Amino acid sequence: MVVVNYLLFESAVGFSLFEVVHQADTVGLELPEVKDAMKSLDKFGKMIQLRSFNPWTSAAHGLEAINLISEGIMPDHLKNTLELNLPQTSGKKSKIVLGVVDKRIAGEISATFTGVQCESADTSEVVAALLRGIRLHASKLLKGLQEGDINRAQLGLGHAYSRAKVKFSVHKNDNHIIQGIATLDALDKGINQGAMRVREWYGWHFPELIRIVSDNGTYAKLVLAVGNKKTLDDESVDDLANVLNQDRDKAEAIVQAAKISMGQDISDADLQMVKDLASNVSKMADYRRILAESLDNKMGVVAPNLQVILGTPVAARLISHAGSLTNLAKYPASTLQILGAEKALFRALKTKGATPKYGLLYQSSFIGRAGPKVKGRISRYLANKCSIASRIDNFSEKPTKHFGEVMRDQLEQRLEWYANGTKPMKNIDAMEKAMKAVMADGDDMDIDEEMIDHPPAKEKEKKEKKEKKDKKDKKRKSVGAEDVEMADVNADGEKKKKKKRKSVAAE
Repeated sequence: MVVVNYLLFESAVGFSLFEVVHQADTVGLELPEVKDAMKSLDKFGKMIQLRSFNPWTSAAHGLEAINLISEGIMPDHLKNTLELNLPQTSGKKSKIVLGVVDKRIAGEISATFTGVQCESADTSEVVAALLRGIRLHASKLLKGLQEGDINRAQLGLGHAYSRAKVKFSVHKNDNHIIQGIATLDALDKGINQGAMRVREWYGWHFPELIRIVSDNGTYAKLVLAVGNKKTLDDESVDDLANVLNQDRDKAEAIVQAAKISMGQDISDADLQMVKDLASNVSKMADYRRILAESLDNKMGVVAPNLQVILGTPVAARLISHAGSLTNLAKYPASTLQILGAEKALFRALKTKGATPKYGLLYQSSFIGRAGPKVKGRISRYLANKCSIASRIDNFSEKPTKHFGEVMRDQLEQRLEWYANGTKPMKNIDAMEKAMKAVMADGDDMDIDEEMIDHPPAKEKEKKEKKEKKDKKDKKRKSVGAEDVEMADVNADGEKKKKKKRKSVAAE
């Protein structure tokens, strides 16, 4: 068990540092006596001792410090507090154990102070119990505070922190897309259910109308225009044509069908109820059309490249499922590929079966047009392009749809390659084409000219290694040739000596 020496308490009034005088072990924390001691100020006050309390100089100072801590950054105010009150140690022989609430700030403190080891409430039950006791008795342990000061500070700082997060949220553009696509899906369900009830109810009176008009919104408007089928005559064709976008053929068909209809009569009261329901369905259909246009325009501003590749509904559902465009841009292509099929994935991992090949991307037209054998391959390729498009949309100051258009052309060419073997465009050529289109529009883009003019360092190292290897090979070849020549010379000398010996023996 790690012995905790100090505790850092982050409150709405400032930073406070406590020294642990008496520490209970992990097993002892579960004893009723220890739990009662934590609740009693007299007994708990003997376990810890206040070393330092530095309140905020102002409300803005506290908000700034809390914002930094939420991002895992240590404020200068906290750094100065720890430097002045913690014992100085190198950390080679022994370390000071500091208990903190947030594990993100724990890593920052350990990196700044080499002699300090941090334990968070998540990693140590002792730290969690002691910090819980400090929070319970904070109003009396911290000096210079009156009753109710901490509660008022928590309320004010909480409101200021929430307002700042809402105002400066990096996902504020995505929120409208997420809410819009959720509303659109809810409207689709409501329109379908309402239209089904209208068709079934009004079908008893005029069943032939269902065969002539299939659209839910148009059917509801026709119910309002027709009313009782007995009132239809040849003069009603113009009124019906206005509802049907000037389609006189359908209007005349409706009039002829009403004359020979097999439906039963309907009372005025029942007809009014059907009209009220049809009016609600018609209004919902009109609002859905307006919302779809608004969502399409919003996607063209926030994520134009992703919209060009997938279309507005699928792209908006991906952003909604990820939580924001920033989260979607952080996902690797493999995660994006199966986004929306999490249940199938975990079921496959549990049963050791085949994992899913696609999630929400299955709604894309590219996967629908692909053959059964290449659906998985085109899904993986589509996920790669969507991942690139989401990152361009998220990190570009002025997103443009040219990259999405080029990547959509690549997807079309990849489908042709799978079907006919036509060679697709290379990625480098596609990006150059997109860059030329962006430059032609006059948009400014941050381009690292040094990286364009000079090859990367790794390529230089590879070239140098290759040149050295070639030189070594040449030297080895030259040395090998010399050895062969020397061997030939030695062989000739031995032959000559043998000839001389033979001649001497003959004499």
